[in-house]
Amino acid sequence: MALIDRSVGRSDNAGLGSSGLLRMAESSSFGFEILGRDDSTRARLGRLTTPHGVVDTPAFMPVGTAGAVKGVLPEQLRQVGTQMVLANTYHLHLRPGAEVVEQLGGLGKFMGWDGPMLTDSGGYQVFSLGELVEVDDDGVSFRSHIDGARLRLDAARAVSIQQQLGADIIMVLDECTPYPCDKAVVAQAVRRTVRWARQSLEALGESERQWLFGINQGGVYRDLRAACMEQIGQMDFAGFAVGGLSVGEGRGQMLEVLDGLEPLMPVERPRYLMGVGKPHDIVEAVVAGMDLFDCVMPTRNGRNAYAFTWSGPIRLRNERHRLSDQPIDGLCECMVCRRFSRGYVRHLFMAGQMLGPMLVSLHNIAYYQGLLSRARQSIAEGSLRQWRQWFFDNVPEEVNADEGV
Repeated sequence: MALIDRSVGRSDNAGLGSSGLLRMAESSSFGFEILGRDDSTRARLGRLTTPHGVVDTPAFMPVGTAGAVKGVLPEQLRQVGTQMVLANTYHLHLRPGAEVVEQLGGLGKFMGWDGPMLTDSGGYQVFSLGELVEVDDDGVSFRSHIDGARLRLDAARAVSIQQQLGADIIMVLDECTPYPCDKAVVAQAVRRTVRWARQSLEALGESERQWLFGINQGGVYRDLRAACMEQIGQMDFAGFAVGGLSVGEGRGQMLEVLDGLEPLMPVERPRYLMGVGKPHDIVEAVVAGMDLFDCVMPTRNGRNAYAFTWSGPIRLRNERHRLSDQPIDGLCECMVCRRFSRGYVRHLFMAGQMLGPMLVSLHNIAYYQGLLSRARQSIAEGSLRQWRQWFFDNVPEEVNADEGV
């Protein structure tokens, strides 16, 4: 591993001006350092500092959509190695309302999490409403999925809501297109995303309390991705995200996008791959040089008795686990695997006990945190490529045939 000491305040990107300084990076409360690289890949070992704590990267963020990671207490998140949590602006804006969260002390205090937090802009959720959405160059109009109320979200409003919520890292409003999508439609979305990125920076102003990340869009079109990155890369963002992936394209297409995009991303800024959450996809994205990840998969799958293990995923409702006294994963050291058997967890699901989904969700988060911990260790040791090969050779992606459906 090549050791590097490069903070976010020292830029090699000429487009940021002669000083190379980010206005948002001037606060001592925030920082990002690249501590080292894996010589045989694009992977980086980093440290992200926020007012609420430090995050070792690459890192995975569990998703607390409405201010809670479903079925998991904040102290349990800490116990399994969680460093940072994501919450959803769209859902919190609708219920209970950003003003409520602000009056109750901000999102961290509101949900009892004292560590770093990130909120998305709500754009992805808005665009996923389909026919309920009308988009124009100035923003997006939509109807609430809760009560049908007519609402409007633009770049400045998205920033304002996130300022009220009070997360450490906030995101610009962007337009996420589906897959597949006509190139002309994606190109229009890129133009709007760049326009809204500028407006988001203007809305934030100078802030020592929050970092704002820009978002790259462009679908699977490498030229559109490059054009978007060239424009937002010149802007005063503290970090950059890759959006619009994990929407139906295959892994090969995702990796093609990252392969073309990574060399264009400012080297010293944190990189966030949004919503990509399958374990094998995350490993590939770490190899490709991404730093932050999030996905609902650990908890969503956990609520459905689907557990991730170092021997491949398993379905705990299956009959074969009825008499098993083995832990969910013999290689996992989480509280669930230390205390409970597969047979007991299966019983909880079959009996409709809420403890079942809670236990498998917690185990799955522990698995993801262990996955990223091993990735960081492999980068530090300079052996990421070998570990990646071991992982793909030994950890199946799909449930074994004898696990059933």
